Amino acid sequence: MQKDPVCGMMVDEKKAKFTSNHGGKTIYFCSSSCKASFDKNPQKYTQA
Repeated sequence: MQKDPVCGMMVDEKKAKFTSNHGGKTIYFCSSSCKASFDKNPQKYTQA
């Protein structure tokens, strides 16, 4: 299980429909809206 960085929900990476690549890592999301929020401003949801 991976944590959606936008809403904090736990996401099963085997079933996740929404992903993005950032900094060489795959980020998993619970919904298209969380993915869109992350893609718009990934620095807001990741540590420097």
